[in-house]
Amino acid sequence: MSKVKIGIIGCGGIANNKHMPSIKANSELGEMVAFCDIIVERAEKACKEYGAPGAKVYADYKELLADPEVEVVHVCTPNVAHCPITCDAFAAGKHVMCEKPMAATVADAQKMIDAWKASGKMFTVGYQNRFRADTQTLHASCEDGELGDIYFAKAHAIRRRAVPTWGVFPNKALQGGGPLIDIGTHALDITLWMMNNYEPVSVSGQVFYKLGRLENGPEGNVFGPWDPKTFEVEDSAFGLVKMKNGATIYLEASWALNVLKSMEASTTLCGTKAGAEIHHGGSYPQDELIYNTVEHNQLMEKTISPAGVVDFFEGGGSAEGIAEQKQWLTAILTGGEPLVKPEQAFVVTQILEGIYKSAESGKEYIF
Repeated sequence: MSKVKIGIIGCGGIANNKHMPSIKANSELGEMVAFCDIIVERAEKACKEYGAPGAKVYADYKELLADPEVEVVHVCTPNVAHCPITCDAFAAGKHVMCEKPMAATVADAQKMIDAWKASGKMFTVGYQNRFRADTQTLHASCEDGELGDIYFAKAHAIRRRAVPTWGVFPNKALQGGGPLIDIGTHALDITLWMMNNYEPVSVSGQVFYKLGRLENGPEGNVFGPWDPKTFEVEDSAFGLVKMKNGATIYLEASWALNVLKSMEASTTLCGTKAGAEIHHGGSYPQDELIYNTVEHNQLMEKTISPAGVVDFFEGGGSAEGIAEQKQWLTAILTGGEPLVKPEQAFVVTQILEGIYKSAESGKEYIF
């Protein structure tokens, strides 16, 4: 089987912590032949560590896209750069994996969808939490109808004090937002995926700029102190989403919130036959998947054995990151479909933007 030839655009944290080590773990399926970063030293370092023999380094992503050897592009840049790079990649005839979220705005996400459809190439977005053992198990339950009609859900992305202090995370102009667009996007993605419901009609949202800008705000942060003077994004955000079929989703996201328990990329599902909860990250060093139901007139709880995935990882690729790359590269080689479909990622961006717009206007946002 031939290997997919991959170009990495953006050689920062997400490329080093997820994409590149996970591709390396699937070396029988793909190899990295080109690296690009505006800080060329980062691209050179990535090339030395992960590059195939003869791999090239670029400072301009358009030069990488002009490289005929590159078949697939992984976009691992700040959020606002996702759209132009992805659209240019499709125009250059490349397949694209774009890191989450799809885009910082719905307008940009639509441009990406249009460019993808015009290209005839494959497109996916980096929602690796779908590939965890607990999410895969719960999704299979939902597909089999074990929970019945899921009419209420919660998407959890709550950190007590874990503000990222590296890269451009606090920069609103480059990221488009804070915890809502950063980690809220994962919780919302897995919740929508479980419900198989992608038809929102309205959302009411609230966004807070409280702890991030306090002079004593950085105290107790998992990643060390941040600079309140450069903290431009929200520190927490909340939204109530109404779906076309009447189902409702409550989304909560924070980097800093005075709350006891933390969890992210987690979900609570309430169906007509049963309910289920996933607890992941923060206060849960091991993943928990708990079903609640009724048997023989008794309330019952069933728990899956912990998968043991920790939330804050560094260095080598995680199990879900490796599985994500295996599925993506196999789909390219075999002509299959990626698990994360662009249309689904687009709806996530729609809802996130709706929460921001609702908070700004003080009114319910209608899609």
